[in-house]
Order: sequence, then structure tokens, then C-alpha cells
Amino acid sequence: MNRLFSLFFCFFILLFSVIQGYLIVYPLLLSLVILILNFALQGFPVRDLIAMSFASSQKAFPIILILLLIGGVTAVWMAAGTIPALVYYGTQLINPQYFILSAFVLSSSISVLLGTSFGTVSTVGVALMIMVKGEDINPHIVAGAIIAGAYFGDRCSPMSSSANLVASITKTKLHKNIIAMISTAWLPLMASSLVYLILSISNPVELKNSHLISEIPTFFKINPLVLLPAFAVIVLCLFKVEVKITLLVSIGIGFVLGILVQGYSFFQLMKFVLFGFNLEPRINLSEVLTGGGIFAMLRVSIVVILSTSLSGLIIGTKTLATVENLIKKASSRSRLFLGTTIVGLASAAFGCTQTLAILMTHQLVKEKYQQRLDNYQLATDIENTAVVLSPLIPWNIAGLVPATILMTDSGFIPYAVYLYFIPLFNWVQFKLAESKIKDKFE
Repeated sequence: MNRLFSLFFCFFILLFSVIQGYLIVYPLLLSLVILILNFALQGFPVRDLIAMSFASSQKAFPIILILLLIGGVTAVWMAAGTIPALVYYGTQLINPQYFILSAFVLSSSISVLLGTSFGTVSTVGVALMIMVKGEDINPHIVAGAIIAGAYFGDRCSPMSSSANLVASITKTKLHKNIIAMISTAWLPLMASSLVYLILSISNPVELKNSHLISEIPTFFKINPLVLLPAFAVIVLCLFKVEVKITLLVSIGIGFVLGILVQGYSFFQLMKFVLFGFNLEPRINLSEVLTGGGIFAMLRVSIVVILSTSLSGLIIGTKTLATVENLIKKASSRSRLFLGTTIVGLASAAFGCTQTLAILMTHQLVKEKYQQRLDNYQLATDIENTAVVLSPLIPWNIAGLVPATILMTDSGFIPYAVYLYFIPLFNWVQFKLAESKIKDKFE
């Protein structure tokens, strides 16, 4: 079986599973077995193939720790009253008529401060979703606006791990990259805001949960003090403290508030951290204020391990060498960007993580950029393709994790318009420029 054919076969297995709503763990495991058997038949030693998969999966362990901590943070923030307070205060600040647009703008603003899409989604994103729970509105629209906004900062914040990674591998200066990213993002940003404004007007939110919101002070003590866990995350991110330490500090503060302010015992809080926060079933708020927990993230963690194992096989066997050769034949700026977009999309699909999508895209296109352009344009194009396209792949953890945190699924993808406006608008701009002047490649 041809290597590329086996990849596409595995791709369609994953796609079919997502469409049918099957647990993605099983098709990922099946794909891993198929690739190992196929490469073994082509002459690769099975021992080497297993070593490739295992070595690559080890890269997932730091990510898994962060995922588990995020699950703990979400549960503790609920128990400490942080998320209830964000929901309570948020309903007073957001105009229901423009709720979807507000969700996009608020998520974008917070993501610039935090520099992390996961952190944005698991804090303000969860609060926004709780506000519209039970509303006569498609929750995927709200989730799409939140996730698109979360990746606004993930793409161009000076505290973003992906932005720093791109600067590192392309040997460019981060602040120059950010300027380039802003200049290539303002038009897609305006267009996205217009789309979300139209969606807001056509899907007004009545905040039917207002009676539930009014019950929040009954079960939680709401005051600015309970916002300390969220404030700590912002401050520590501004000081570039490592994300794991930041999350642990936030959990620690949440524990103190949960015990001293909300009246929970230490053992109750530990139970919430492990199994997720919940109120008594007879309480109306129990339907909206629930979730989080380490065990809720275990399924996602297994997906991460299997996906990184798959990417290890793909990179180790140089299966995408054919794609690299096609990129080298690009004869214009627009075609090179289109090729980078296709590579970024494929890398996001087969790599299953944003980090691996960035690394694989860079590896496949860097030679062409170094010959014809420069590293700064390479860095900008990677940010405008692999970084923003990764969340649009249902089984890529860049989209899977935020969707899981927001208690939704891949249905958010059509409404995350900013994420595909970025590559689309940039490609159109290159085409328009080429129609005015002779392409410098010719």
C-alpha cells in the first residue's frame, strides 16, 4: 500500500468517525496499527517503527499535565465561586442583543493577555457558555465565536507559546513577527466582527437563565475577592511564569477561597478536582454550574498520546517528502502561500496537535522560503496557516480540547470564521497583488 494512500485511508477513517460521533480514540488506534503494518511491509523494521511512535508520544506528556491541570482549575474555579462570579458580573456587562459579538471580542481581549487559547476557553469561555445554557440559540455559534477569539491571542500575543515557537524555529524576532501578524489580521478581524454582529442580531440572547443567575448569590458568596484565581492567572502570565506553575498557583488560591469563603472542606475540593464540580441535583443551578475535573480530561489525554505517536511515524518515515517536492515547484507568491496552507492543513490533520502542525509545516516549506523570500515571511505564513487551521481539525487537540472544555463538539467549526478568514484573506491579497505587478518569481 502506497504511503500517501495509507495516510489518506487513515484520514477518512478519522473523518468518518467524527461525522458518526464515534469516540476518536478507537479510529486513532486503528490508524496507528494500519500505518505500522503498512510501513513494516515496505521494509521498515517493526522495532524502529515502535521506537518512532514511542519517542514522539513522550513529547505529549508535558501537554497532558497541562490538560489535567486545566481540568482541575475549571472545577476549583467553580467551587471557589470564580466562574459563578464571572457569570454573575458578566450578565450585567454584556448586552444580550450583541452577545455573540461580545463573546468574540471578550475572548480575543483575554487571549491577548493570557497568550493561551486553552486558558481563555477554560475561564471566560466556560462562563460565557454557562450564560447561554438553555437558550434558544445554537450553542455551536457561541462556541465558535469563543474559540475563534481565543486563537486571536494564541496567534499574536507576546506570551503565546505558539508565537514563541514559530519565532524560535524560524530564527526571527518575536516583536517583528507580531507586527506582521497584526498587519495581516486586521481585515479578517473586521470581517469576522461583522459576521458575529450579524449573527448576534439574527440570534438575540434573552438570557433565560437570568432567574438562575439571580440564584448564584444564594449558593455562592459573590464578591471581587473570589476573582483572585483568575487575576492570578493574568498577572503570572504577564510576568511569563511557566503555565504549569501558574495553574497550580491558581488552584491553590481557589482551594483557600473554596474553604474560607465558600465553606467547602478540603476533601470536598479534592473530590471536585478529580471528578468535577457539581451541586445537588435538586438545585436548579446544578444544570449549568457543573464540569471540570481531572478525569474529564483523561479521554483527551489518550487522544494526545495516540496522535503524537501517529505524527512520529509520519515524520520518521518521511512520508510527506512528496508534498515537500510539490512545494518546491510553486511559481508565485500566491501559489506558495496556497501550498503552505495545504501543508498546514494536512499537518494539522495528521499531526493532531498545533505544535506538530507548526513543526511539520516548517520542515516541509522552509527551503522554498529561504530560496525565494525570507524567514520573517515564513514565520508570518506559518502563523496564518498551521496555527489557525489546527483548531479546525475536529481530532486535533487545538480544537478538541476547547470544544471539550466548552461542553460542545466539532459543530463549532463553521462559526469560527476568524480562523479560516485569516488564510483566505491573505491568499486573496496575494492574488490581487499579482494581478497588478509581475510576480517576482518569474
